[in-house]
Amino acid sequence: MTRKIKLILNPMADMGNAWNVARDLRPIANEYDGKVDWSGTVYPGHATELAKQAGEEGYDVVVALGGDGTVHEVVNGLMQVEAEKRPALGVVPIGSGNDFAHACGIPESANQAMALALNGEISPVDLGLMTDENGRQEYLDNSLGIGFDTVVGIRSHRLPLLRGFLMYLVAVFQTIIFNSAPVRVKIESEGKVWEKEIFMLVLANGPREGGGFMMAPTARPDDGILNYMVAEKVSRLMQLRLLPEFMNGTQERFDEVEMGQFKKLSLNSDGPLYVHLDGETYTSFGSNLRGLSVEIQPNALNVVRP
Repeated sequence: MTRKIKLILNPMADMGNAWNVARDLRPIANEYDGKVDWSGTVYPGHATELAKQAGEEGYDVVVALGGDGTVHEVVNGLMQVEAEKRPALGVVPIGSGNDFAHACGIPESANQAMALALNGEISPVDLGLMTDENGRQEYLDNSLGIGFDTVVGIRSHRLPLLRGFLMYLVAVFQTIIFNSAPVRVKIESEGKVWEKEIFMLVLANGPREGGGFMMAPTARPDDGILNYMVAEKVSRLMQLRLLPEFMNGTQERFDEVEMGQFKKLSLNSDGPLYVHLDGETYTSFGSNLRGLSVEIQPNALNVVRP
């Protein structure tokens, strides 16, 4: 059975390189024995609108061509479509990090990923639903980060000459030097309550962030549960010491790091929270958000994957 497919391209992904990659993918799409339509994004949030519209127009699969930010927007658009009409999600990872694609086993090769998105098998994955203290809600497909990794993301967007993992790595060193202040938080999850000063908290549906940092190495997007990683306040020198551990996923052996699983978790802080969702900045410098919760949404979205 052929599928009606909508391709949503973020031409600015990977510092604008996505446009060139997508141009080379056109022959694969043209060979598909079914209906394939292209749309391009032109402003932040546009992919969300296009994905929702595709669901309302009866498409079977909506393919995000871009990085984790593009996938995040498409996911949030699809989740606005009623479940019985909701298209499946396909991903062609042509962004900087591509962590959701990695979690789902989607090939790094754009050509292979495109062929998979057009013809692959469909199976469900979990999502997280974040609700902030103001009642605003947003879905996350890969991770939510608070503190250090959010600032890394903000700084990475100010490095136009770098791409991919190197861009994030340079931003990590900058953040250690300039933005390593901790925040005191109270966390509640499944009967457990604890307070501590932290420099980073990651709530994860997938194992990786930033194209190569294994924040929650045991996290899987289809296991019906979310993972957390809490890193307590440490010195700048210790942050540097922990850097290779985060890259290898071995940070849990340090006393300053705690890892676990949850289905619903809430937190409040004594200072502003810097938050990202799937690498997209949710709150930045100047924000005063101090509380939010995240809850698992099992089998919430069908994805085309191996």
